[in-house]
Amino acid sequence: MPPPIKPADSLAPPDDYWSQTRRPLVCLVFLLPWLVVYEVGVLSLGRGGAETLRNGADVWMRSGLQQFGLHQPWLLPAVIVAGLLAWHVAGRHPAKVPFDTFPGMLAESVLFAFALVAAGQAGEVLFRAEATRTLAASGSLAPSRMAVALTFIGAGIYEEVLFRLCLLPALIGVFRLSRLSPRVAAGFAVLSTSLMFSLAHHIGPGAESIGLYLFTFRTMAGVFFAALFLYRGFGITVGAHAAYDLIVGVALT
Repeated sequence: MPPPIKPADSLAPPDDYWSQTRRPLVCLVFLLPWLVVYEVGVLSLGRGGAETLRNGADVWMRSGLQQFGLHQPWLLPAVIVAGLLAWHVAGRHPAKVPFDTFPGMLAESVLFAFALVAAGQAGEVLFRAEATRTLAASGSLAPSRMAVALTFIGAGIYEEVLFRLCLLPALIGVFRLSRLSPRVAAGFAVLSTSLMFSLAHHIGPGAESIGLYLFTFRTMAGVFFAALFLYRGFGITVGAHAAYDLIVGVALT
């Protein structure tokens, strides 16, 4: 007897919480309030010196646009929004936003952030002497707690846009051109972008001096965020990154 034919809806892609939270449109709506808070806050607090409050990845991407004569402050956020919408359309994802997923996405973001905090505490034990010197030498990143918080929100958004949303898929594609298997190509791309992510914190005018503890921990954090991006999506990755920075840089200081 031939097997029964499955109904068409059984062949449809899953529509549960785990798949919904990975969709570009859902990620965009989840992140949009934070993007608005960051951009409005930077312009309001920074006024004439808004660039001093911007995250490094934000500044680098804006500098790239300025090379083409594009200086509008709203352009980079618009490009991010347009990119996520284009990804949504190209992937033929459902045009609905299940708002009941957002509490779970926020809870996941905070949970993953605390997991990274715990990993950082373990790293301080392993590199106790250097970690003590590094943390003692570090100072305030901005003149007020509000400005510090804005900078950390910007880091969560723009560092993830640069290193995970843009560079990680691009490098996976490059490594795939070398006839590597998808898993090996993804592994090389994760390691490469994580090393670049760590090194980026030691480049530029306000960069920290490079050391084994910080470089190792940030590389590990890069691997952590890359894994989140691949398995839990862009929105939760940004949420976890921003939540980690706010917990360590604002709540625990």
